[in-house]
Order: sequence, then structure tokens, then C-alpha cells
Amino acid sequence: MSRTEEPPHPTGPLRGVRAIELAGLGPAPFGAMLLADLGAEVIRVDRPGERAAGNPLDPTHDLLARGRRSVALDLKKPAAVEALLRLVEGADVLIEGFRPGVTERLGIGPDVCLARNPRLVYGRMTGWGQSGPLAARAGHDINYIAVAGGLDPIGHQDGPPVPPVNLLGDFGGGGMLLALGVVAAVLRARESGYGQVVDASIVDGTAVLTTILHALRAQGEWVDRRGSNLLDGGAHFYGVYACADGRYLAVGAIEPQFYQRLLQLLGLADDPDFVAGHSDRTYWPKLRKRLADTFATRPQAEWLELLGDEDTCVAPVLSLGESPAHPHNRERGTFTEVNGIVQPAAAPRFSMDQPGPPQPPPLPGEHSRDVLAEAGLSAAEIEAALAG
Repeated sequence: MSRTEEPPHPTGPLRGVRAIELAGLGPAPFGAMLLADLGAEVIRVDRPGERAAGNPLDPTHDLLARGRRSVALDLKKPAAVEALLRLVEGADVLIEGFRPGVTERLGIGPDVCLARNPRLVYGRMTGWGQSGPLAARAGHDINYIAVAGGLDPIGHQDGPPVPPVNLLGDFGGGGMLLALGVVAAVLRARESGYGQVVDASIVDGTAVLTTILHALRAQGEWVDRRGSNLLDGGAHFYGVYACADGRYLAVGAIEPQFYQRLLQLLGLADDPDFVAGHSDRTYWPKLRKRLADTFATRPQAEWLELLGDEDTCVAPVLSLGESPAHPHNRERGTFTEVNGIVQPAAAPRFSMDQPGPPQPPPLPGEHSRDVLAEAGLSAAEIEAALAG
């Protein structure tokens, strides 16, 4: 779509929901992206200028900003603050990702915004949360998941914890749960007529993601030692193995029937150690070494020819560049290409209200005048709000 064309009418189950996003980095934009992907109209309020401080992406490649229109406002100026509050009056949601107290100091905190629009859902995305002794402290994904208990289990037994990029905290425990909380509060506001504040914390969200591990631990089936448990690479039937060509296989044959089929195809079904080792953890280190030696004898493609079409729970480990070309992903349309940039398509799928293809990210301030005029600002008010 060229930038002179009108964006298509939003499709998806959230069409009719209008959100205002105060531009930031990482988890809050991701949460707003999810809303936009599913059909919400999201107006992104950018700072004047080409790129937000700390953002490594230029605006044309900032996929977390896709599907929005953009207004550029300097929120340190009263006319710009008033323009934002006018936008708030017609919105269902406001999303911000600043440290606690920042929006209050700007004059756009929850009390002010809810006074303008009592039905507003005010979504706040932080690492530590709005309260607690660390609330005002700087941090990043790695710090938040460390305190939440999500980092310690990841990595090899004889090494330090391994950061899972920033998928676990920023996006899984952060932006994803922000979006869920916002949608839940919008449903409540439409029933009750009253909005509320959603305090989304990456620490809280990451802790929620570890719920199953706490259940296993309470049952005595999880020990606080990396590489020693069912899902952390301790089990020989759940881990990653190198092949002869340096490529990798992901093996997840947890259930007995899948484990048995894997052993049959590997010629190990009658090996007493492997038979006993499915349930006896004392065998796991030795059997992991034996499987590693086995998989190292052939290249990945040969193993996939043998195992890939069987219920062995074996899959190739693909790079970011390879994943879009995998036949399963191609057939389902898991990835799409917009303006020459390959990117994940919207998820999940819906039987009636399927979202349309993602739209390109806007340039900062690209739609300022149109959006402000739609909000009812006069020409003079628009000029004052946009004045440099």
C-alpha cells in the first residue's frame, strides 16, 4: 500500500475499539500492535522527530508500530497535551509504557484522563509495576525475568542462565498480558460504563508464565538446578541435538507412545537403558550423551527424512530467515510480506472475523492533521498543538 492510499477498513474481532498509544519501546508497542493486528484502531502518539530515543529501528522497519496512524505531539507543551486529551475523549483505551509518575507529571495521568472519559481503560506497561521497592528503578527484560524466576531455569547445567532474547519478558510476560488485560477491561467498561487502570508488569507477567514450573516444584518433580528437569533439557527425550552438518533437531518425545516410536526408528527400542530411562531420571545424563552421539552421525536432512513424518515429536531448528519458507508455515500463511519486509502475520486465527494483512508502520506524525481534525479540533487548535 502506498502512503497516499487510504488504509483499508479494519477487519478482525476488535474492530470498533479505538486506542491511543503513547509511543515507546518494546512491550507497550507490542501490546498495541496486537490490538491493531486484531482490528482495533490504534492512534500512535509519537514524539516530533524521526526516531524515538533508544529505538534501533528506523520508522519504515519498526514492525511493532505496524497498522497504526501516527500523530506527533510534544507533550511538554500545553496545547499538545490538550490535543491528546481531546483524543482520549473519544477513545476506549490509552496505553503508555513510561516509568511510574511520568504521565502524571505531563498532566495526562489516569485521574486526568478518566475525568475526561470515565469509560477509558488506561493501560500501563512497566517492568517492575506501579508499586514496590523497585518500581522507580531502571531495568530491562533480563532484569525483570531474573527477579520473576523465569531466567534461572534456562541454560545448561554446567553454565550460567541463558537470556531467551527478550521474548519471555518484554513480549510474553509484558506486551501480551498488557493486551489481554486491556481487552478484559474494555469488556468490563462496556458492561459497567466505567473504565479502570491496568497495571501490567513484566515481573508479574513472567511469574504467571512460570505457573506450571511452580506446580511441578510443589509436586516434587522440579529441582532448582538447570538442566535437571523434564522441560529444561535435563531429560534426554526433550532437548536439542546437533547433527553431522552442524544443524540441530528439537526433540520433544515426552509421552510414552512418542518416545517408543522414536526409539523404534533409532533402533533403540530393545535397549534396556532407554526403556528404563523414560521414567528413571538417574539414566538421563547417560542417555542424553548416547542420543547426542547418535544424532551426530547424520545430517539434519537425513534425520528429518527418517523421523519428520512420524509421531516422534522431532522438528528442525530453523533460523529466523528459514522459518517463513517451511512448508507448514507457507501453507498456513504464518508469515507475510508487506512493502518487501517479511514478518509474522496476525495471530490467532478466527472463523468469522479474520484480521486483514498487517499494514506498514507509519512515519512519525504522518497523520497528525487528519486525526486531530477527526477529533474535532479547529484549524487554529491543530496549528497550536503541532507548533514546533
